[in-house]
Amino acid sequence: MASKKGNLSINSENMFPIIKKWLYSDHDIFYREVISNACDAITKIRKMDMMGEYELPEGFKPRVDIILNDKEKTIKIVDNGIGMTAEEVEEYINQVAFSGATDFLNKYKDKANADQIIGHFGLGFYSTFMVAENVDIDTLSYKSDAASVHWTCDGGSDFEMSDGDKTEVGTTITLHLSEDCLEFCNEYKAREVIQKYCSFMPYEIYLSRENEEGTETIKASEKLESDTVIEEVHPEKKEGEEEEPELQYKIKRRPQLLNDTHPLWAKTPKDCTDEEYKEFYRKVFRDYKEPLFWIHLNMDYPFNLKGILYFPKINMEFESIEGTIKLYNNQVFIADNIKEVIPEYLMLLKGVIDCPDLPLNVSRSALQNDGFVKKISEYISKKVAEKLAGLCKTDKENYDKYWDDISPFIKYGCLRDDKFCEKMTDYILFKNLDGKYLTTPEALQINKEAEEEAAKEEAVDENGNKVEAEVVDDAKTDSADSKADNKEEDKEPRTIYYVTDEQQQSQYINMFKAQKMEAFIMNHNIDVPFMEQLERKNEGIKFLRIDADLTDAFKSKTSKKAAKELEEQEKGLAEKIKKALKNDKLTVKLEKLKDKKVSSMLTVSEESRRMAEMMKMYAMNGMSMGDFGNEGQTLILNANHPLVQYVLENEDGANTRMICEQLYDLARIQNAPLEGEAMSKFVMRSNDIMMLLAK
Repeated sequence: MASKKGNLSINSENMFPIIKKWLYSDHDIFYREVISNACDAITKIRKMDMMGEYELPEGFKPRVDIILNDKEKTIKIVDNGIGMTAEEVEEYINQVAFSGATDFLNKYKDKANADQIIGHFGLGFYSTFMVAENVDIDTLSYKSDAASVHWTCDGGSDFEMSDGDKTEVGTTITLHLSEDCLEFCNEYKAREVIQKYCSFMPYEIYLSRENEEGTETIKASEKLESDTVIEEVHPEKKEGEEEEPELQYKIKRRPQLLNDTHPLWAKTPKDCTDEEYKEFYRKVFRDYKEPLFWIHLNMDYPFNLKGILYFPKINMEFESIEGTIKLYNNQVFIADNIKEVIPEYLMLLKGVIDCPDLPLNVSRSALQNDGFVKKISEYISKKVAEKLAGLCKTDKENYDKYWDDISPFIKYGCLRDDKFCEKMTDYILFKNLDGKYLTTPEALQINKEAEEEAAKEEAVDENGNKVEAEVVDDAKTDSADSKADNKEEDKEPRTIYYVTDEQQQSQYINMFKAQKMEAFIMNHNIDVPFMEQLERKNEGIKFLRIDADLTDAFKSKTSKKAAKELEEQEKGLAEKIKKALKNDKLTVKLEKLKDKKVSSMLTVSEESRRMAEMMKMYAMNGMSMGDFGNEGQTLILNANHPLVQYVLENEDGANTRMICEQLYDLARIQNAPLEGEAMSKFVMRSNDIMMLLAK
């Protein structure tokens, strides 16, 4: 075959199947497209009036009417906009994808900028063929010498164009629906779709039924010129009324107004009241629980963006939180939760964002120009962080009240956005065991005083008696040395202690409270990854669960001699405990605790426990939490407790093994619930101990 070159042929015959099936993901979107075009036409005629090229008739009221006829299976979209001449129909309708909006903007770009043109691509009209087997256009241009035009097409490559009989300036598009799309001329379905896409379009949109038979009764004072009066109604005077009741009219049912042409986000924040914000929230999101607070976005440079973000009550499990951010382009609804524009963590909120500068694709359902969109997303994130930080600084009392509801959102934001995390770190709150909220800097400093007080306590000897200060001269020397190295100390991370289960960890909590130390409740699913994020991003922050380590604040100070003796006893005791428990991996420490009622306690290193929890979360076979927990376990025995003293003094006693096992299980039970066989053994052993007491 000989080599051949040429041009690909694209015409309406092979374009229409593509438009019908692939241009838009949802067929109901045709309502948005034709109503947007109608609003464009009205904007254009108003511009002509502003520029003196046309004079609007007296009393002109811009409007779009949607007229349904379920018997004829038709939908009419009527506007009183600029209309089209035969040449313009030829240019804008017969030439697929030639954008009338773009052409109009180019022609008049230097003459008027008061309003925006919604359409940009010229394909919106053809979306009607997704639902209609035949489409008619009747239009009359604003131009004085223009004649009306009638155009019809069945969605193929052929159309008919002739003189029309329209007498008023504007355009009427009539859709003859396909059998599988008749739902769109149902009044309830039409209202639902139009309110979804067009609730805030700039001109009034009315819905009615052709040959309407319904009626309504109004007061005479409410009558409009457009009302069709059927009869007068004279209400009877009720007993006790002094004045005659007002005359009423029974009228043909009025078309329903479906949109709000002045949405709240388009106003300046100072002109909006709290009640208006709440009412807008109820209306748009059908949520009758009041939002906690809101952020009104209003930006003109470097791009145009307005909107309102609401913080709803979201005090629930993280996985079940679901918000809605509605994205608009010049008051035309585009979609919910577009991730390119809305930072992912803001999806937990509810709100609206209107950005006329969005670079949309031909179907307005996806975005182009990633760099520009990213700037919009970053701006939104920045404004949210600024609002939260400002609230914490100026209205801490209310910020505290909101915290439980908004903390999952903020923590998720910190995980997903490093810049947001950086801005919010100092304004993250931690709730202590008494329900008081502290900021991150406050939480880092809160235990400093308690630790300093513990450092000042006097030492005691092996019998618990206070010893003279000179016995601990080495400690003084150490203190002096540490002062000489203050700068290095300042660099060391400070610890925030936390609790995940107040009941399970109650023994540790009591010890903390006795030493006037603070721990914070971190019991949400998101808290572990959130803590790790803060540790990675902040050199001075370290998190420890209260059962992860035993600080010096809980230990009695001892003399050097007593400490050495304790160390010697610890070696023998550790061997005895490991042998009794048959557990060589266990670390055993002997300490003199201030709380003499505590016989034993278990600590599990933070790293081991986090690893165990991670493995448990991912359900890795063969790696149970116990396998990891045992690696970092330390059994701490209180040398000040009689049971521990018994074990120390009775290495081969008849009950020593049983007491060792019980001390270990008592320590474990404070740390985590005993499982299966361990619990059974603990119960049986407890019974045996009680039998010994009963003898």
